[in-house]
Amino acid sequence: MEDDIPTDLWIYYCAQQLKRHWRTVDPEQLEELAADLACEAHLRTLSPTAAALKWLEPVTVPKECN
Repeated sequence: MEDDIPTDLWIYYCAQQLKRHWRTVDPEQLEELAADLACEAHLRTLSPTAAALKWLEPVTVPKECN
């Protein structure tokens, strides 16, 4: 559980991970998204990096071709 990380630092590190995926998105928007993710109890229990990666799964996991 990552409750020992202050929320502002959690948001900062989460936004940094989101920036690795979306390099062209305004950093302020990514911080707003990270702040929204910090309010999600199931994500807040994860590290900021893990939470960002978990949230990004639907857009980063390739679909299998049949």
